[in-house]
Amino acid sequence: MAEVWPDAQIHALLYDERGTCGRFAQRRIVTSPLQRLGLGQQHFRRLMPVYPTAIRRLPLEDYSLVVSSSSAFAHGARTAPGAAHVCYCHSPFRYAWHERERAIAEVPPLLRPVLRAALRRHRAFDRAAVSRLTGLIANSAITRERIRRYWGRDARIVHPPVDVHRFAPSHGGEDLLFVGEVTRHKRVELALEAAEQAGRRIRVVGAGPDLPRLRRRFSRSAEFFGRVDDRELERLYATSVALVVPNVEEFGIAAVEAQAAGRPVIAADGGGARETVRPGETGWLVPPDDVNALAATMRRSQADFDPAVLRRNAERFSPAAFRRRLLEAVEELTGTA
Repeated sequence: MAEVWPDAQIHALLYDERGTCGRFAQRRIVTSPLQRLGLGQQHFRRLMPVYPTAIRRLPLEDYSLVVSSSSAFAHGARTAPGAAHVCYCHSPFRYAWHERERAIAEVPPLLRPVLRAALRRHRAFDRAAVSRLTGLIANSAITRERIRRYWGRDARIVHPPVDVHRFAPSHGGEDLLFVGEVTRHKRVELALEAAEQAGRRIRVVGAGPDLPRLRRRFSRSAEFFGRVDDRELERLYATSVALVVPNVEEFGIAAVEAQAAGRPVIAADGGGARETVRPGETGWLVPPDDVNALAATMRRSQADFDPAVLRRNAERFSPAAFRRRLLEAVEELTGTA
């Protein structure tokens, strides 16, 4: 998104130059006062209750066009009267809307009334914020449907960019692979249980609050890598038999990365996987939350997949395609086309 408008100033609640691999080192970054707290990527969740207030206080009054990238808070930024604000939405905040009960179940009983109240406040924040937007762009069909259901607004679809050209098609190895945050809503435990049932080794790339517990439980059947750099991730894709996506994702960048590396995808049948995976051609779709179906699919041979076909499918989601479609969508929504 920053490359679409190379001279634009970037505003953010928090910014970590190392966490973004220095990609924005030459840009002017304006952050909220929360930046002074010095929290890293491991602790940013602690500030969630104050993000709605912080996002409204970003200094955006000098701009006639604001394009935000939001999965929870950024669409609430306040702009100058008459300014256009287009939001690229990754999802309405899952814990306030479609995964509310799961969020509440994950906290101790004494804290549940407090969390319920906080989620009610967030839904009110969302409704007020969305009413001020010029337009919305969704990252997938399931996100567009949620925007309609929860916010009563329509949205265009522009699939996210995936840097497919850094991967080379390969013929893979023997182990399965999971790539993503190790949190409950990512359903990592389901993938590990299915792999154990199928008698397959699985490698887990990513970090999160569930990592210590899962590492202890599945130490014999899984290998946990934590966070890895780009070069190591490319190697892991290239030497894996298939990527497993056990959760219904809004889009699922890892699924496209795997296909760019010539590796098929075993994904929950829903969400972005229906837009990125072609069953029988670039992978399989299995019923969500069905450990037996997932295990049965893991036992199947992946030898019939052509890495070149997988790569061509992934190229539909290149950064160049994203930049073109995003600019077209913003121009149409703001009447500047």
